[in-house]
Amino acid sequence: MSCNNFDYHYSRRDFLLQAGGGFGAMAYAALSGQPLAAATTDNPVAQKIPNQFGRAKNVIWLFMEGGPSHLDLFDYKPAVNKLAGQTLPESFPRPVTAMGEANSPILECKRKWKQCGESGLWISDWLPHHHAIADELCVIRSCVSDGINHAGGVCQMNTGAVFGGRPSLGSWVSYGLGTPTESLPTFVVMKDSSAMVVNGARAWGSGFMPSGHQGVLFETGSEPVRNLNNPAGVTMTEQQGKLDYINQLNRRHYAGRESNSELEARIQSYELAARMQADAPDAVDVDGETEEIKKMYGLDQKETEIYGRQCLLARRLVERGVRFVQLYSGAGSKWDSHSNIESNHSRLCRGVDKPIAGLIADLRQRGMLEDTLVIWGGEFGRTPMSEKGTGRDHNPTGFTMWMAGGGVKAGQTIGATDDLGLYAVEDKLHVHDIHATVMGLLGMDHTKTIYMHKGRPERVDLNEGHFHRDILA
Repeated sequence: MSCNNFDYHYSRRDFLLQAGGGFGAMAYAALSGQPLAAATTDNPVAQKIPNQFGRAKNVIWLFMEGGPSHLDLFDYKPAVNKLAGQTLPESFPRPVTAMGEANSPILECKRKWKQCGESGLWISDWLPHHHAIADELCVIRSCVSDGINHAGGVCQMNTGAVFGGRPSLGSWVSYGLGTPTESLPTFVVMKDSSAMVVNGARAWGSGFMPSGHQGVLFETGSEPVRNLNNPAGVTMTEQQGKLDYINQLNRRHYAGRESNSELEARIQSYELAARMQADAPDAVDVDGETEEIKKMYGLDQKETEIYGRQCLLARRLVERGVRFVQLYSGAGSKWDSHSNIESNHSRLCRGVDKPIAGLIADLRQRGMLEDTLVIWGGEFGRTPMSEKGTGRDHNPTGFTMWMAGGGVKAGQTIGATDDLGLYAVEDKLHVHDIHATVMGLLGMDHTKTIYMHKGRPERVDLNEGHFHRDILA
């Protein structure tokens, strides 16, 4: 057949052979409500078609910053109390610790433990509300990372590298899947106090990707997003006219500067802010929820109100299409317990236990747990050895995280640490494996989700991770 000055000689069979591959994508796009041409749009967060079919559509990451003690929460080790007061047995390689406590005596665990649910999952009395959701959890007891301090640990758990400069996992999800909503951010971050997360905004930054993929920080308190309402005396028509004029000026300035991703992201953030004025007020209005729901999340109690409000807001956001929500508990590394772990962890556990259990129960009753992946964990765990007699040091060589929903097989335990919970010894999952697994649950093949940076194909796992298929339901 001929087209203008270019001649192509295709038979009907050739045409069907080469074009037929797109018919399946068209069908999938129609069934899923996703735009077929999204991958070629100028909008960096436009919704895209995943590499394969994954059950999860959204992620809520419950980040316990500072390193919660797996030995006192999910990884029951009777030998810790049997050997309390003694140094590590000679059969244990001496670990490299942040504070040099490798030869300190082992610290007893004062917790009472219980096997919960039909799965018999061990959970301590620091998390009593978790007992009711035990059969929804897939507990991974063999996580490992390379970050021995908080800066490196938080950076790697978010970006895959102990040094800054790479995109966060939320940015990879934004890049790989885009968003089905244009009136809310793709990637939202919240923290439980005015304290800043270690490394600051780099923890949710987009690295070498366009800035439009970075996380958007919502404020703490009852007004997560400021200035959503028009100024007093300004009508919506007047406000829209002003915004249209500003956008016209911005686009004129952007012409010829298309390579400046930060300028593009700034303009898109202004446009997003304008669209948010229509939908975001309803999305962040948790006060409109029923009293029963508010109590489920602990909004009626002072110690659980802050994290409970954020968990409830996270549910409302993913309900409206936000892809990735990250909730920091203990912002500023408050889970860090080099001393007084009893008072530190007691207070922090009380603050998050009921809200997290409420989130899981609420997602389940709404039918949202099937396609919402919930992740719990910190940047590392704690050592069995004592520090200052009342605390535990950092432990990146073996610690616990859990996942729920989003296609994860519930009521199971993956991996194991040694008898003292110091080293992962079975089914080790490095941070790269965790990231690859999250991507897979979202329907993205981590080996094919590639961003070209300076001629180099970059992947979320730095070419080192593997999708852990045992986690699948």
